[in-house]
Amino acid sequence: MNVILKENVENLGQIGEQVRVKAGYARNYLIPQGMAIEATVRNLKNLEHLKKLVQDKIDKTLKSAESLARRIESISITLSQKVGENERLFGSITTMTIAAALEEEGIEIDKKKILLEEPIKQLGVYTIPIKLHPELTADLKVWVVEES
Repeated sequence: MNVILKENVENLGQIGEQVRVKAGYARNYLIPQGMAIEATVRNLKNLEHLKKLVQDKIDKTLKSAESLARRIESISITLSQKVGENERLFGSITTMTIAAALEEEGIEIDKKKILLEEPIKQLGVYTIPIKLHPELTADLKVWVVEES
């Protein structure tokens, strides 16, 4: 019996795949558990339609992420902080600080998407990666200067 998987099933296949299984396994386990549906002509057409909708949605989010990446890479942010000896900052610059500075520029980014390995504690120019999409990362230039 051919079935279309609605979930990833270990040792069988991934979501959306059409697989051949024994009729009893399909009728008594996969279909009642909601893990699969029977591979009829109607269900196959529905699956193709759903795949197309999902792909269109992925393409749309990637295009919007690309435009946001171009916008982020075209700006640079200047953050001023009080400085102690050896140009060390009082406090540090974190992802939350960077997210707030981006928000002032009109770009709303979740602080979890800012890939800062450790807080910035020195003056200087930093290039900080921001993960906008699983396939796309933008680089933001941050200038840390002494507060006057």
